[in-house]
Amino acid sequence: MQLHLFRHGQTNWNEERRVQGQSESQLTELGIEQAKELNKRIQHLKFDQVYCSSSVRTRQTADHAFADFETQIEFLDSLREIDLGPWEGHLYDDIAVRDPVSFKHFWEQPHLFDVEGAETFYQLQERAVGAVSKMLKQFVSRKVAIVSHGALIKSLLCHFQRRPMSELWAPPTMHNCAHSIIELNADGSGHIIQYADQASPEEQ
Repeated sequence: MQLHLFRHGQTNWNEERRVQGQSESQLTELGIEQAKELNKRIQHLKFDQVYCSSSVRTRQTADHAFADFETQIEFLDSLREIDLGPWEGHLYDDIAVRDPVSFKHFWEQPHLFDVEGAETFYQLQERAVGAVSKMLKQFVSRKVAIVSHGALIKSLLCHFQRRPMSELWAPPTMHNCAHSIIELNADGSGHIIQYADQASPEEQ
């Protein structure tokens, strides 16, 4: 299965540097333009199925990016962003002052991130890999798209690159509407052929 991963377009909370997690935010005008531009970039790709996080920002992105997709898009809670519980809705700058240790863990030592009421990155990764495993059983040798979120996509790429969680945020940056591609085998193994619109190191 060839799995294409797309991050949502820019949101109002991205712009404000506000913690989103599983809370709802909306695409900005720029975010809508990014999704429309993504639609142009993927016109040559013919997907057998499109899955989308059930969050508003990913639904809005899919509406524009997959406006021409003829089959019904399937919305899944399992593709939602990491649940950040008590952090959600707060500015990152305020979190950095209020909880500097956890803030440092989140961005610099993700393997240590553990906030009461929030998911860990390990739990996020387990959820993401589980969702993809179900898709693989149904769409072996097919082309599948997922519209999701930065941390969730990073956790999948980290898994298939067999990198430790401590390297979750390693470059390249998962920019808005970034497009990554994973080639998956029937046994669940896989390799990355495109990472955030860049060829993988093996392909360069």
